[in-house]
Amino acid sequence: MLFSKKWDPKGKHCLVTGGSSGAGRALAVELAKAGAHVSIVARNPERLQKALEEVEKARKTPEQVFRCYSFAVNTESGSVAAIEAASEPFGGRCPDAFFLCAGASRPGFFIEQSEASLKQGMEQTYYAQAFTALAATKAMVKQGIKGKVVFCSSILGYFSMVGYSTYSPGKFALRGLAETLQSEFMLYGIEVHLAMPGTMYTKGYEEENVGKPKITLKLEETDEGATPEHVAGVILKGVRNGKFHITVDFIGNVFRASSAGASERNSYALDWIHGLIGYIALPIWRKSVDTAVVGHRAEHQEYLRERGFLSV
Repeated sequence: MLFSKKWDPKGKHCLVTGGSSGAGRALAVELAKAGAHVSIVARNPERLQKALEEVEKARKTPEQVFRCYSFAVNTESGSVAAIEAASEPFGGRCPDAFFLCAGASRPGFFIEQSEASLKQGMEQTYYAQAFTALAATKAMVKQGIKGKVVFCSSILGYFSMVGYSTYSPGKFALRGLAETLQSEFMLYGIEVHLAMPGTMYTKGYEEENVGKPKITLKLEETDEGATPEHVAGVILKGVRNGKFHITVDFIGNVFRASSAGASERNSYALDWIHGLIGYIALPIWRKSVDTAVVGHRAEHQEYLRERGFLSV
């Protein structure tokens, strides 16, 4: 990595899913600042148009092409349609890089879930990115494009806790998919990256907090979080530098190094230090989390009675 040439998005066509808000929107702006052609995809046309206006403000050259497209990407057909639409202004050539940021979080207790909500959770966290990756890489291989696929998972793809039974499984699954494809796509010269950000202060985060269990909110009280702009900057820097696992802060680095398995290391020296810190500190942190959850039992019992899960 020290001697490899950095990836430059200038003049490249980059497609961003979930591009109307949060990290996706911020990434679209960062890519525009870097001189890329940018296509953003999301469901809500009104939000898309506002995001496109922000991207336009970041324009560097008159030649840059910016477009927005309203598609649902939680199916392969929807993803194919989005990619085909984004490819039209470029003579049918598919994008050079795909930044997959589509997704949503709806925290809650597992026993309150249903078959439908569990499936919806996987659609919002895994399929919303997996199907786009499937459609994108089929097009890239067919056209001989040696580009990039960037998944946006979460620090909750390294560990999980109370309240995230419909969210973390899909984020863990994205890691498994990315690690598989990072190996497999060496066959085609396609590079894969996996971003694992923590809490981001977005409208989506505010919405998920409305129904988030009290114990989960309590456990997250000390989480400093970050702005989407900061996260987008770190992700793009990691992609430029060729990193596979991209973490945003110190805590992310500790979890990454402690659960790296056979994944590529970002730095053997620093990862050894982060891993050692994790070996000592993470069991202590986990014990404090478990103690807080057990201490919440009485309040939770009352919560269950109010909702008819327990007899009075």
